Amino acid sequence: SAAALLVLVATVGLAVALGLLLRAPVNHFCAASNNRTGFLCDDRVTCIPASQVCNRVSNCRHGEDEQEELCGDLPRSLPGHLVFHCSNPAHWVYADQRCNGLNDCGDCSDETGSLAACPPCGSEWWSCSPVLHEYCSCVPRRLCRDGVQHCLDWSDEYVC
Repeated sequence: SAAALLVLVATVGLAVALGLLLRAPVNHFCAASNNRTGFLCDDRVTCIPASQVCNRVSNCRHGEDEQEELCGDLPRSLPGHLVFHCSNPAHWVYADQRCNGLNDCGDCSDETGSLAACPPCGSEWWSCSPVLHEYCSCVPRRLCRDGVQHCLDWSDEYVC
């Protein structure tokens, strides 16, 4: 009976030790600069923007942002919080490129689409129907009155 108890205690101890060695998967979600979706490095301190993952530059101390298991089959191998799927199923962008003012999807679905759910133009932007394909529904105010038409109605040159 004492031997059985000793075996039981040893088994439980071994199970606990193995349980501590086998860590649960790390949640790599974090909010990077400007509250944009980011990737949390294994140091649990460094948060890099989503678009810096799998860019062939190690931004995490141990290079976990460039590992094959993460970058091997883009975008399928990326955690869902790092990816935004454009309305065209063949296209995707990093989650931090959604609502950044630029037409990253090519069809503006990352800026004006219902899936993007972007807020209206901020104070540093002018709302209009832009001519340049680079923008979708807002142009940077720094482009106002610069002598170049960015809005179909020329409001960036005469009203802004």
